[in-house]
Amino acid sequence: MIAAARRLDDDTADAVAELVAAATETDRVAPVSEQGLLRLRPGADSPARHFVARDGEMLTGYAQLDVGSSAAELAVHPAHRRRGVGRSMVDRLVRDALGPELWVWAHGDLPAAAALATVTGFTRARSLWKMARPLTGSLPRPHIPDGVVVDTFVPGVDDAAWLTLNARAFAEHPEQGRWTASDLRLRSRQRWFDPRGFFVARRGSRMIGFHWTKVDDDTTGEVYVVGADPDERGLGLGRALTLVGLHHLRAAGLEQVVLYVDEDNLAAVHLYTTLGFERVAVDVMYRRSLP
Repeated sequence: MIAAARRLDDDTADAVAELVAAATETDRVAPVSEQGLLRLRPGADSPARHFVARDGEMLTGYAQLDVGSSAAELAVHPAHRRRGVGRSMVDRLVRDALGPELWVWAHGDLPAAAALATVTGFTRARSLWKMARPLTGSLPRPHIPDGVVVDTFVPGVDDAAWLTLNARAFAEHPEQGRWTASDLRLRSRQRWFDPRGFFVARRGSRMIGFHWTKVDDDTTGEVYVVGADPDERGLGLGRALTLVGLHHLRAAGLEQVVLYVDEDNLAAVHLYTTLGFERVAVDVMYRRSLP
């Protein structure tokens, strides 16, 4: 049985989190993104619809559909695979999606996900690379463009300016460019949030770029998001801000740093490659046209 809901109660959210953890341990990759996990709990102001599959009292599968973008993620408990749970959840997503197309993420590009996509009529449409590099060894010093000052984000003061800049920098991005004040506020409440690692570049009173870093665990940092005002591109601001963040993460004693970038963002891939990053994993988004 698959039940749908706009919000999950605490017990169901806990059960979904346990399912995701079990799948992550088995597959060595999380089946649901950070955004999806944040949406499990109250306070996430998002157009998400949740689907929960059960066998009796046992939660066997979970899917989440972003109603606004028709993008979905799903996970099947490792103990209940090869029983048609994934196929049933995909069929339900197809039935409930509102747009002309349905997009489904397959984190880790696993063979089982590719097989499910094939039998349910989906085609490969987008690839997101996970790249990594050690924080030991050579790391160039950042060259800040003339007239630009780099300092750190001030919560409650810089929110509106950052949201405006983020929307401009990622106007063509299907997820990042749609962030709202609620998305920013929700992340600022997470335990990992540290404004000392959230760097912003200003020209006079105008915010023109940023590098938001994140510490994932005791050894690993993350280039969470880097953006620059389109009017400032070509000055090396993105490279400079990336290096500012990398030096910050290395000074924090971390051993490696990771990031996520779209495969077809050739400029960003080139930048990160020149800074010593290498591809270590791939997430794939599959697409299907709907009647």
